[in-house]
Amino acid sequence: MKNFFKVKQLDLYLIKSFIGPLLVTFFIAILVLLMQFLWTYIDELAGKGLSMGIILQLMYYASATFVPMALPLAILLSSLMTYGNLGENYELIAAKASGISLWQLMKPLVIIAIILTGVTFYFSNNILPKANLKMMSLLRDVRQQKPTLNIREGIFNKDLDNYVIKVGKKDKDGKHIENIVIYDHSNYGPALRITTAKNGIMETTPDQRYLVFTLYDGMSYMEIREKRDDYYTIPLQRIYFDKQILHINISNFAFQRSDPGLLKEHYKMLNISQLNYFIDSLETDYTKIQEQQSTLLSMTFNNWWIYIANDSTFKPNVNVTKNTFDSLINLLDDIHRREMYKMASEQVLNNANMLDNQADLSKSLKKSKAYYEIEWHRKFTLSITCLLLFFIGAPLGAIIRKGGLGFPLVISVLVFVLYYIITIIFEKTAKDLIISPFIGMWLPAFILLLFGLWLTIQTIKDSPLMEADAWLKRINAINNFFKKTFKIKNNGNNIQ
Repeated sequence: MKNFFKVKQLDLYLIKSFIGPLLVTFFIAILVLLMQFLWTYIDELAGKGLSMGIILQLMYYASATFVPMALPLAILLSSLMTYGNLGENYELIAAKASGISLWQLMKPLVIIAIILTGVTFYFSNNILPKANLKMMSLLRDVRQQKPTLNIREGIFNKDLDNYVIKVGKKDKDGKHIENIVIYDHSNYGPALRITTAKNGIMETTPDQRYLVFTLYDGMSYMEIREKRDDYYTIPLQRIYFDKQILHINISNFAFQRSDPGLLKEHYKMLNISQLNYFIDSLETDYTKIQEQQSTLLSMTFNNWWIYIANDSTFKPNVNVTKNTFDSLINLLDDIHRREMYKMASEQVLNNANMLDNQADLSKSLKKSKAYYEIEWHRKFTLSITCLLLFFIGAPLGAIIRKGGLGFPLVISVLVFVLYYIITIIFEKTAKDLIISPFIGMWLPAFILLLFGLWLTIQTIKDSPLMEADAWLKRINAINNFFKKTFKIKNNGNNIQ
């Protein structure tokens, strides 16, 4: 163990060769995912007058949620580049000639990969839930934000509640306006106010809560509805003014933050201990529903005669059992007997409907529990994936013997996309309750483990996986096997 952690010059060289590409590819992956995020939500962000601080804050929280996808890809690509460069520069051959095995070359970076695995687990359990909560809460507030108030020339603007505004002309400064018409519907029941002015100034208060119109040389109309007996009278009030200041509340257009606690019980916002609590609660509720279903099912289809026995026709002091029921029901005349059977059938039908509702509730609870269990397993599979992808990237780089960012990038993206597709398929299958959450989340990691072990073994054995001649020999061997097999069968048919 002491020798395992002993740092040598070669180990430092490998660590430096690995850390550089790791950081670069990690931040590039974060940047690419962030651009995709902005492209996806550009319609919801544009035209709402959001401050740069709000947009940067949203990008910051979104970047944190991309770490689970960017870090495994960065580990795969950087390990592939590191050992690809060693192979391309014939340093792997020199190391083997000096008696240094591939495992010895991998040993220092295995320690780094294990450390990154622990960091990833801590991040996914403690930081990622908070980042998800902040991002989803902020994104919800952005979606609910109204577009910015835009009063254009010659167009009736109806963005403001209870107001319709038309401006004939606007100067380049956006403040000085001419030929203004303002319809005030804020008190529409008893009165309607129309204000016109030849020119004026339009500006907002420093706190962005009010839109202030300073109007000059105008007139204000007021229609007052008054009910008298069976008819309405509409007196008209007309006021001329040289200057009038009108304040309109636009606080609804200001960005407002909601309480993030409204989303705190979502499975993506919880750590392992919190997920355990919700899983246990859902399991308890599911068990209760199952017990109620079992009891109701037994009463409905096995003891349906109890509904009739509880009718007041039977004497209260008579203890009715299944054995005495048949004899007691025969004491009734045909009319009462039909009524009691009808009552029992209706009760059974009601219970059947209750069973259907409880079955839907039971399925909903089971599905919710599966979502929480999937998120629980994700905390572990995410960190394990980082280690497994290293054991794929390192031997794969030693096999392809290509450094740089070109060919390794293609290979790593191909491997990661295939793994991501497999993960999505099994996760969706688990969410649909076709397989258990444990299998759905761990089977892709197990497939990754087998592939990594196979690559590592083939690399240690110096198997020529990337040489065309070796593959041609394998293909010829398989072809000869089938030829011999079919030849034997044909000979056997000829003998017959």
